Amino acid sequence: MSSLPNPAQREAIRYLDGPLLVLAGAGSGKTRVITRKIAYLIGECGFSPGNIAAITFTNKAAREMQERVGRLLGGKPPGLTISTFHALGARILREEARTLGYKPRFSIFDAADCFGILADLSDGVDKAAIRRVQSTISHWKNALVSPDQAARQAGSDAEKLAARVYAGYAATLRAYQAVDFDDLIALPVELFRAHPRVLEKWQNRLRYLLIDEYQDTNAGQYQLLKLLTGPRAAFTAVGDDDQAIYGWRGADIENLRGLPRDYPNLKLIKLEQNYRSTGRILKAANALIAHNEKLFDKTLWSELGQGEPISVTACRDNEKEAEQVVMKLQAHRFEHRARFSDYAILYRGNFQARALEQQLRDRRVPYLLSGGQSFFDKAEIKDITAYLRLLANNDDDPAFIRAVTTPRRGIGGATLEALGKYAGERRLSLFAAAGEEGFAARAQPRQLAPLAEFCRFIGRFESRAAREAAGQVIADLLAAIGYEAWLFGEEERCAARARWENVLELKEWLTQKGEEEKKTLLELTQTIALINLLERQEDGSRADAVQLSTLHAAKGLEFGHVFLIGVEEGVLPHRESLDPARIEEERRLMYVGITRAQRSLHISYAEKRRQGRELIPSEPSRFIAEMGKDDLRFSGLKTAAVPDKATGAARLAALRAMLGGGRTAD
Repeated sequence: MSSLPNPAQREAIRYLDGPLLVLAGAGSGKTRVITRKIAYLIGECGFSPGNIAAITFTNKAAREMQERVGRLLGGKPPGLTISTFHALGARILREEARTLGYKPRFSIFDAADCFGILADLSDGVDKAAIRRVQSTISHWKNALVSPDQAARQAGSDAEKLAARVYAGYAATLRAYQAVDFDDLIALPVELFRAHPRVLEKWQNRLRYLLIDEYQDTNAGQYQLLKLLTGPRAAFTAVGDDDQAIYGWRGADIENLRGLPRDYPNLKLIKLEQNYRSTGRILKAANALIAHNEKLFDKTLWSELGQGEPISVTACRDNEKEAEQVVMKLQAHRFEHRARFSDYAILYRGNFQARALEQQLRDRRVPYLLSGGQSFFDKAEIKDITAYLRLLANNDDDPAFIRAVTTPRRGIGGATLEALGKYAGERRLSLFAAAGEEGFAARAQPRQLAPLAEFCRFIGRFESRAAREAAGQVIADLLAAIGYEAWLFGEEERCAARARWENVLELKEWLTQKGEEEKKTLLELTQTIALINLLERQEDGSRADAVQLSTLHAAKGLEFGHVFLIGVEEGVLPHRESLDPARIEEERRLMYVGITRAQRSLHISYAEKRRQGRELIPSEPSRFIAEMGKDDLRFSGLKTAAVPDKATGAARLAALRAMLGGGRTAD
């Protein structure tokens, strides 16, 4: 991209006469607009950095914005807010906690912590049902639906169960002086609606807002933005209705549709010049997305030349597809003298990665896998690091809750609820509250004894962790809590062995670090936060390796050459998204995949897909035909020709009949 903004970007940067929606197509320079507008507001318009907030969805995007603004202004200005929605919500809640009845050091529970609470409240319900309850409650919170409202509107048995659990879940979190991830949006909205003076304070503090990826906002985030911008409505929202792919987690594209209604003087500026992809790739993307109902018309164009035709390959089955993709990637790389890191293989679901990984390993092709679970997100690793966090900081309430209940040691929900209530009244951490005489006077002896022993246990290991060799202390800690025996008592033998091996890997890593850096376990825990471990993994993304990723995880990224696999009916579009209400989001997902490619795009599908021991016939996705045929080059088996759109309805009827046990479409 040239160093100077194009006319549309320049207009978006300088427009300050009211609310602004920047419709930013894929690869059109939206981050440039946001960062240069921040520099313009500060450098030329006299805004104080403390009066500006740029809000995005990921920590990675926030870091990138901070770096770009720093380069434009010679360092990040003090007081400037560039953060995720949830980080801003947490900041608001920390400052205003007492107004809502929380202590400023309230805990933020992760999904695993919350799952444990929900499991305790859902007696006799299996894990799958608890996960559904957790998802339902999350959707309710994102939509700002209270427990009372949920109870009134619950229809199905599953919703009624979730509604019953919701009320107890909310009460338990408050008793623990804790919030979950969704509360970081819902509670600031509740706060601002109930306390106009607090809202006015924040409106005066954040006088200009810039919102990235606006199409991904949910109902709660939209209400939070409306409250913060207030009657001044000084904001720039940047988004793209064609890249709205997160409806399944609560994002609502209607927020884009509602902007002109809620802000009649809204200015619309379109960014249609693409700086990423060649003309053929953009032509196919435009043709595909034209099949969706449009909120705002736009057409991407590029000055990067026509580029290579798009290849479409039919493969015998999904295992043969993986083999052919890897062979084709190697040949393409050799021919173009490219790096492995110039290539990405994208797919609809994580299950598609297995065959690819096998082929890449067999052919010694380095690769990185994204969109899966991090080592440090595994339950067993989080169990052990909860103890380490508590040794380093006794006031870490989520760590206290996890450690005191894993493995269980006779301390139940009633004891913790009583402790949480007392801690809230005294504005103390759970650990500190457990040692107070006031709590001892309230608690039953059978409640107090195991709690007091746990606190003494932590105290003993805290002392050792500050002075002894890290390897010895972590080994003794694991032995003392009996984690290995507990794992094998909780899980099937094979699963328990795999989880215990992960724990041993963590132990060995800490031991090695302690020896290499001459640090105690306490020093390691204090100075090497888990975020640094994750950043160490992120550093690997810059290595020379092929990127394997789900389409959802690839959004916002770009690659020289993209292989998009499994483009079949029932896979992309997904078999659970074939009704008209959901097919448009699947089409947007395909559009996102196409527009990740800079110089070449290679699409493939399998004529048969293995499910268990069977090979099930499959059909090329309707999306291939919708891309148009002019710039597509077909190869492969008997269907090495343009898939016929006219047969789409018949294929869909046959697929529905197969999935529905013989039912035919109306």
